[in-house]
Amino acid sequence: MALHAALLDLERSAYEETHGPTKPAELLRLLLDDPRFAWLRPLSAIIARIDEALDPREPTADVDVRGLFDAAQRLLRSGDSGVFQTKYREALQRSPDVVMAHADVVKLLRA
Repeated sequence: MALHAALLDLERSAYEETHGPTKPAELLRLLLDDPRFAWLRPLSAIIARIDEALDPREPTADVDVRGLFDAAQRLLRSGDSGVFQTKYREALQRSPDVVMAHADVVKLLRA
């Protein structure tokens, strides 16, 4: 969640430089619908799947925890040249917060 928040904050800041301040509801709409934020959607989808798997109100016996970890690792640590990976590498270069959150996720994925 911290990594996603850092990436979203970085993209929001860049968006606001051009369009002015955004409110939380508008930011959610941007994340869901705006092409500028589309690169974040693969990570958002993994987080939603993890959140759903951990929801105590909706217990699911068939949670593929290893699959969730593998999906996160493929997305964040691959050498691919997709849109997410390109933007992610740029974010790592621009933001110490993203670097720190990335380091925390990498430690978790190794465990």
